Amino acid sequence: MKLKQLPIRWKMTILSYTIVVFSLLVGGTFLIADIQKTKEQEIQTSIMNTARTVAELSDVKKEVQAPDGWERLNPLIEEIRLINEEDYIVVMNMNRVRYSHPVNKLLGTASTTNDEEAAFAEHNYISKARGEVGTFLRAFFPVKDPDLNQIGVVVVGHRLPSFFEIFTDLKKEMIIITVLTLSVGLVGSFLLARHIKQQMFHLEPHEIVRILNERTATFHSMHEGVIAIDYNEIITIFNERAKAIFSVVGDVVGKPIRSVLNDTRLPEIVENNQAVFNETIIVSGKTIVSSRIPVLIDNRVVGAVAICQDRTEVVKMAEELTGVRNFVDALRVQNHEHMNKLHTIAGLIQLGKSEKALELAFETSTKQENLDQFLKDSIKNDAIAGLLLSKIRRGRELGIEVSIDPNSYLTTFPYQIDQHDFVVLLGNLIENAFGSFMHVERNVKKVEISIEQSEDICAILIEDNGCGIPESDLPHIYEKGFTRNKKNGSGIGLYLIKQAVDKGNGDIMVTSVSGEGTSFTITFPMGVGV
Repeated sequence: MKLKQLPIRWKMTILSYTIVVFSLLVGGTFLIADIQKTKEQEIQTSIMNTARTVAELSDVKKEVQAPDGWERLNPLIEEIRLINEEDYIVVMNMNRVRYSHPVNKLLGTASTTNDEEAAFAEHNYISKARGEVGTFLRAFFPVKDPDLNQIGVVVVGHRLPSFFEIFTDLKKEMIIITVLTLSVGLVGSFLLARHIKQQMFHLEPHEIVRILNERTATFHSMHEGVIAIDYNEIITIFNERAKAIFSVVGDVVGKPIRSVLNDTRLPEIVENNQAVFNETIIVSGKTIVSSRIPVLIDNRVVGAVAICQDRTEVVKMAEELTGVRNFVDALRVQNHEHMNKLHTIAGLIQLGKSEKALELAFETSTKQENLDQFLKDSIKNDAIAGLLLSKIRRGRELGIEVSIDPNSYLTTFPYQIDQHDFVVLLGNLIENAFGSFMHVERNVKKVEISIEQSEDICAILIEDNGCGIPESDLPHIYEKGFTRNKKNGSGIGLYLIKQAVDKGNGDIMVTSVSGEGTSFTITFPMGVGV
């Protein structure tokens, strides 16, 4: 089986076990080298002490000056050498004649080496020399008579043990250490490899690569934008669709999300550990429907992922369709109302009351012209004007008087608020006001609308004299699905209103008295970045 085809468990076991063996060899080498160095220091001390002791012996001082003193001195020195376990001890007079030597035939002969020069000048020192049988340490010490005149030199030599000799001496200990280390290393390597394999969900590297490639290809082929970050807000996924939606160029994986897109709201998911589904947000000036979900491992947040859909064009189309629908509703209601008026006028004419018929016709025409002119002059957006017109007509059908504050004025929408958001706000608030009369009897049913705008703020006021909202319901009115009208209500209107208010960084205030009426006031800042 080739190495590449081995399971990851065996690869890691072999690798870690090899590291253990290598570490053992390196550690053993350094250990023996350190022992060898320590041994050398011990030998240096020993041979220098031996050389000093021999040089101080009275027999040595006496015999080294005798013509044949080696015959009596050599047996004494050999005894000392054996006791001190030295390899050789050589005593020489000032003529370099040997008075002691392990080789008897060299006794009485002169030494011809040059490394004793310093010793004959009353110096004591240690030198290292390599011989045929190994490396020797040699201690040189001068011999002096009672008058402190140098009369000879003592040389003590000891062979350094080699690396393998030290290893042989420690063979038993080394075998025990090696067996224990390799056994523990083998078991530890196997357990480590098994643990890592479990952490990898028992997948082999090639399987992980395949899954990663499949996941990457899947993300990049999705029609929705996919963005993922880790716990430190670093981008881990940013597929091609997301780049197209947000006009991002190049590879952004590994960068902080705030440096690429500052308003994705993904970091909030990591901080709060709470998913958000199908929320409409504005990111880089685009209307995005976003679902954001925390990524959990062992119930711990390790990141967040967002699925984004660009609804900018869809919203524009919806705004246009909404405007058309409002006008259609207004025309339908107006047509219905005019038909009733025409029938009334026709009846008056048949009854011979032409003057009253003419008066009714002029009154109807004047009111309509005044309303149309007011909306044209004050409300510069056709969709909003159409919405207000349709709601006024709708109120008349329901017997509700809908009035617009004559000071109302609207030219532009607040920052981050578009036509669609304004239609949602006004439409739902007015419909809620209409619904408030279902459970209360009123001789006069009124809904008052005010839209005021300045350079700094835009304010919307919708007020009715309907049934009001119980105080216990006020904390829950913006919750999705909450409604008091269980039969016809959806519980989504005020939830959408609150989303639109938050989108534009606005404020909403409700004042309600049960049985008397309700007032909603919404204010938006007009400035960019407020």
